[in-house]
Amino acid sequence: MWHVYILQCSDKTFYTGVTTSLKRRVEEHNTCAIGAKYTKGRRPVRLVFFKKFASRSQALKEECRIKKLNRGEKMNIINKGK
Repeated sequence: MWHVYILQCSDKTFYTGVTTSLKRRVEEHNTCAIGAKYTKGRRPVRLVFFKKFASRSQALKEECRIKKLNRGEKMNIINKGK
């Protein structure tokens, strides 16, 4: 099972990624060098949205689509997911 996720960083910006383990990946973003370079200086981060996909290909396509959205459109996705 693949997940597309959106994190909200401490500076209120968003980071979008793909993983097979949400808990592990959020922990990596918050604690160790394996997390994305973008989130290292913006810790702590918190998970605000995720969506499951059956394949990596589907998840990567959705990640790409979300990354192209502006902040308002990402907020809409997050609010609809709650």
